[in-house]
Amino acid sequence: METLARFTETFQVAEIDLIYKTGFNVTERPKITQAADAYELLLKNWNQGRLGFVEEFKILLLNQGNFVLGEYQVSQGGVSATAVDIRLIFAAALKANASGLILAHNHPSGQLYPSDADRSVTRRICEAAALFQINVLDHLIITSRSFYSFAQGGDL
Repeated sequence: METLARFTETFQVAEIDLIYKTGFNVTERPKITQAADAYELLLKNWNQGRLGFVEEFKILLLNQGNFVLGEYQVSQGGVSATAVDIRLIFAAALKANASGLILAHNHPSGQLYPSDADRSVTRRICEAAALFQINVLDHLIITSRSFYSFAQGGDL
């Protein structure tokens, strides 16, 4: 007991408080029922000046009913790639208490088909999500004119 008292006097310990505050009723949020819903929402919120300029990776965080809890920008890269830190994806997902994720990134080149790197990062994210019992519902590649859905293309 004396050792614990000395430890407490010597070191300050940060308190961790897990809360999620929102000013919206769940029924007022957008509901994703198909890939086109996610594309429209993402495109509306995407900075149009960067869509064809640099690659960015974002996620939509969804509750059990597929209502959108929020959007999170995971990374911004260069002309042809962006680094995706999987830990940041799940930090956001766990903080929001998300049940589902929709992954999205743009291809400034306008190319809609996934690269080997796109498939690899998607697979790694899906594997990590399974550990947390979070469903990866889709991964969209976005351009200003159209999108590619991993789920619809059979790549998920």
